[in-house]
Amino acid sequence: MSPQPAQPSFDDGLDRLEALVQQLETGSLSLEEALARFEEGVQLSQSLQQQLAEAQRKVEVLKAGLGGEYRAEPLDPGKGAL
Repeated sequence: MSPQPAQPSFDDGLDRLEALVQQLETGSLSLEEALARFEEGVQLSQSLQQQLAEAQRKVEVLKAGLGGEYRAEPLDPGKGAL
């Protein structure tokens, strides 16, 4: 089984998604090219949504401590969003 390619950073993924949208908006692509770009965009959008959800979960585990300081608690992936 071959390893999956590394996931692009959020910023790189967002830049690529914007480029795909611009390419699709020009209307100059063939049907096959447009479908390939659209499919890539959908997959990229799903990946970016997952990254955002993970970031949101990480932010949610930051809770105010007794003395007013912030502390990070371990993320329990089995619990989902808090």
